Amino acid sequence: MYYVYVLKSLEYCNQMYIDSTFDLDQRLQMHNRGQCIHTAKYLPWKIISYIAVEDKAKALHVEQYLKSGSGRAFLAKRLL
Repeated sequence: MYYVYVLKSLEYCNQMYIDSTFDLDQRLQMHNRGQCIHTAKYLPWKIISYIAVEDKAKALHVEQYLKSGSGRAFLAKRLL
């Protein structure tokens, strides 16, 4: 199972991060320990949503959509 997740910074309210992984708990810990260069300066993070899909290819398609303009509009309307 793969997960596409959306993180939101607890300190910087306007910062979100979208990615995919096969181990959601481990990945969140990595973000909050500052081990990911793209998220290290906006610590700490919390997961505001995730989607579970059956394979990596589908996860990458969902991730690409959520990173697009319409995907970000969807997230803003539905989650924020």
